[in-house]
Amino acid sequence: MVSFLLHWVLVQTCLGVKIPMKTISLTFLLVLALVPPVSLAEISVGKDRPKIGLVLSGGGARGAAHIGVIRRLEELRIPIDYIAGTSMGSIIGGMYASGMSLDEIETTMAGIDWAGSFKDETQRKDRTFRRKLDDKLYLFKLQPGLSDDGEIKLPTGALHGQKIDLIMSKITLPVAGIQNFDELPIPYRAVASDMVTGEAVVIDRGNLAKAMRASMNIPSAFAPLKFEDKLLVDGGIANNLPINVARDMGADIVIAVDISTPLREKDDLDNVLKLTDQLIGIMTRTNTEAQIKTLTERDVFIVPELGDIGTSDFKHTAEAVPIGYNAAQGKDRELETLSIPVDEYAAHLSRRYQPDARLPVISFVRLENQSGIDDEVIRSRLNVKPGDQLDTAQLEADIGKIYGLDMFENVNYEVVEEEGKTGVVVRAMEKSWGPNYLQFGLVLSDNLEGDNSYNLGAAYTRTAINRLNGEWRTALQLGEDPTIFTELYQPLDAEQKYFINIGAFASHRNSNVYSGGDQLAEYRIKSGGSIISAGMNLDTWGELRLGYKYESGSADARIGGPLLPDFDFYEASLFARFSIDTRDNAFFPRHGQAGEFEYRDFKDSWGGDFDYEQFSMEYGLTKTWGKDTFMGAIRFDTTVDDDAPVQGLFQAGGFTNLSGFNQNELTGQHVGIAKLIYLRQISDFQFLETYVGASVEYGGVWQDSDDIFDDNIWAGSIFLGLDTPIGPVYTGYGQAEGGNKSVYVSLGKLF
Repeated sequence: MVSFLLHWVLVQTCLGVKIPMKTISLTFLLVLALVPPVSLAEISVGKDRPKIGLVLSGGGARGAAHIGVIRRLEELRIPIDYIAGTSMGSIIGGMYASGMSLDEIETTMAGIDWAGSFKDETQRKDRTFRRKLDDKLYLFKLQPGLSDDGEIKLPTGALHGQKIDLIMSKITLPVAGIQNFDELPIPYRAVASDMVTGEAVVIDRGNLAKAMRASMNIPSAFAPLKFEDKLLVDGGIANNLPINVARDMGADIVIAVDISTPLREKDDLDNVLKLTDQLIGIMTRTNTEAQIKTLTERDVFIVPELGDIGTSDFKHTAEAVPIGYNAAQGKDRELETLSIPVDEYAAHLSRRYQPDARLPVISFVRLENQSGIDDEVIRSRLNVKPGDQLDTAQLEADIGKIYGLDMFENVNYEVVEEEGKTGVVVRAMEKSWGPNYLQFGLVLSDNLEGDNSYNLGAAYTRTAINRLNGEWRTALQLGEDPTIFTELYQPLDAEQKYFINIGAFASHRNSNVYSGGDQLAEYRIKSGGSIISAGMNLDTWGELRLGYKYESGSADARIGGPLLPDFDFYEASLFARFSIDTRDNAFFPRHGQAGEFEYRDFKDSWGGDFDYEQFSMEYGLTKTWGKDTFMGAIRFDTTVDDDAPVQGLFQAGGFTNLSGFNQNELTGQHVGIAKLIYLRQISDFQFLETYVGASVEYGGVWQDSDDIFDDNIWAGSIFLGLDTPIGPVYTGYGQAEGGNKSVYVSLGKLF
């Protein structure tokens, strides 16, 4: 009918027949009425072009191959209308869907410290000085919680995603205001798994950074992520290759990229870690195969041959990119059928929403404090202010200091749009297994001649006992030096710059008496007392402290002549101490310095029986070149007039502290030790760093100031050290001049 009307008008015009304009207008209106309508969607994508969905699987570090695949798709001018991804596929897919270029994605992937991001520990420079002082104890890092009913509580995962959250927030910042993922430059879905039901959860709205994080939330490694009313873990458990999700979005054709790790062969299943990995792989592989079976002849299936690149081999991500590209190139014949002309592809790209990459100006800052401490304690560490342009580096540094209070499970931020204004929401969530914590530690030594020593310690700490984050700690040590102490640490202001510290203690320890290098006696010192001090924190790098200490007890001769007296004593002193610590790691440092300088004045007028003065100092500096680290340190303790009583003598001996002697085997009025420690890192697994090392030490213990630096002793050690999630582990052998030798085993700090 339409062609007939048009033909009639054309013939009449050619024959010179004059047709009234009204008739022509009515004819064209009739034609338009008879033509089927064309939708905007058909105009934008081409009436005959099928919609294409890109599906990216999980696979950890192997996921960098997705970048290479997408690069080849761009070269072939294949339009992507939808993206669905799981785990690392959700990360790469989310970045691409948010409008990032492939060059930006590749640079971002290469710039992320993946090994560091899978460690929740605060950078030591951000920890409060109070938390740095904890490293002086030999207690190791693992801190299970303790309920008020006495029940042990454990974290829900080894990690809580503190660092990975900040990374995801930063890379998705330009689209932080978009809540509907259909409004992203490319419509997008992230797939996670419901920890309760095991079913797949398709995330299509909310915060993009959180959606990506939920999709890669490895079970047991990361705690389940709360999302709406669900607890989410890695999407690979339920749907590692979400082809069905892309189809539900509207995809006519799917390009599916599978970078999941192949299952291990029987001969390779030779330890518990590999067996655990295999179990996870079986679950992932099963749902992946089910999705692959849904592919049709129109779909394209790409499997990059990634060989030995494992899910945690993030050092090899650069190698995975070209492998992905080559795999896509091998499918060129199939992919070229989906290619569109240059001008149409350019028009397709131009129609994508382009997010504003400029950092926004912040109109408001809101704190969501889910803890028992005052908001001002947190706000005092935030430098972002309304009216300022967002500085992500500064904000991340501020969050690091908040997290450095060591009472939060997670501290993160989100940029939000509310009523046309851009703001920052900072969320601080208290540890779910706190605020009561337990810690343990162990030190063993043996001189290979029948003399050995050990100390086993345990501590209970209660944090946030008030709004200024006061803290109460009680510790018990059993072994050669049994000790119990309890203390209250109370900040006096929101910034926690000023504090008071009150404590009480009781202990037993040995103290040796020497003359001319010969041991005359060994006393067993039993004492108890109290300490009160006040001080000022110098940001996170140092501390000034003034205090008063009172101690009373008895000294009982255990070794020596029968005429050696037993006696009771009372001591009272005022002390001043300056401490500094900028090391990146207290146990295996790579750079930084640490030192402590203390003056003590004992007087009977303060309430004791003795008058004497002592000064102590210890300072160390660390430098690293590649995998080789050198630590130089000096220690010097002196009694001004050589008149300290038995209970006030300095102690030395132990690993790297005149190695070869047992822990605190030597005592004297003066101690001086210089040492050089060498460390070489020999392995760096995800949660385990291994070091071999050696130390050279030179110094001595003297009873008379005239003898200082005379008859010094050379000593040294060799050792193996492991930096583990629960704390440092050392085993070593030490030897000193005179045939003194010892072996050491320690869970906890020794240097």
